[in-house]
Amino acid sequence: MNRRWARAKLPKLGWVRFRWSRPLGGTVKNATVAREGRRWYISFLVDDGEQPLTRHARPDTGIGVDRGVAKIGTTSEGQFHHKVFARDREVEHAVKLQRDLARTTKGSNRRTRAARRVGAFAARIRRRREDFAAKTAHALTRDHDLIVFEALKTKNMTATAKPKPDPGRPGTFLPNGAAAKSGLNRAILDKGWHRIELTVRSKARYTGTCVITVNPANTSITCHESKKVDAKSRKSQTVFACTSCRHRDHAYVNAAKNILTAGRAELAQARPVARVGARKPRSRVGRKVNRQATASGAAAKTGSRTAGIPRP
Repeated sequence: MNRRWARAKLPKLGWVRFRWSRPLGGTVKNATVAREGRRWYISFLVDDGEQPLTRHARPDTGIGVDRGVAKIGTTSEGQFHHKVFARDREVEHAVKLQRDLARTTKGSNRRTRAARRVGAFAARIRRRREDFAAKTAHALTRDHDLIVFEALKTKNMTATAKPKPDPGRPGTFLPNGAAAKSGLNRAILDKGWHRIELTVRSKARYTGTCVITVNPANTSITCHESKKVDAKSRKSQTVFACTSCRHRDHAYVNAAKNILTAGRAELAQARPVARVGARKPRSRVGRKVNRQATASGAAAKTGSRTAGIPRP
């Protein structure tokens, strides 16, 4: 990569010298300066003049994506997208760094150095997660016209377990599984579910892919063949065996197929569908159109029982 030095005039800072890593390829709208550890970065918002595509190169190719903890992403075609972002030795090293930081005195130079090491390790893991999300999004949007995710509320799913007061002993609490819930929360956040969805939506702007989300209720316990809802069909984390029609499949693949079925049924509803990737309009008229489309989409979701997946 041909690198050279350039200068930019920033508000309140004046002229700043930076390393030009690649051509921008458009009109610069604004610049953002960020700090990561001991390094400073400048990023430019560029208007490249490209319009979102309205048609994919491979039309009528849909795929459902089931996000999980054992496997980050499983598609309805049976493909597994997974990566371990931190090995066991790195996890142990991170614990040691956190322990060293906790033992330092606030405001000391030793604490500053310890915090710098913790930040550098976290940044390395974050870059691995971003790289995985970008490669996965590229593979999905390149080959599929429709991508369907579950509408997962990650923030609610990773909330801390609520304490359970002991009615017989005021001031004490009953076991609430907080330790197990904390481990599950860390596993969910480590997989970067939301980042994958955001990256897919960003990549879809250049391929014409339509990205939608559906109600996740019962997708993991519904048989894709018979549409029978039974929690006993989920034999384990990876095995799905329908108690009605004896259909067997990988549990994640079966859920991904149900997600795709629900997504196609939702698209069949009579409502306007906008391709993702376009910026939100700033005018009042544009915002009103967005609100109307959102309300229409919400109404369509309430009527998505024709998806073939029973809803509670």
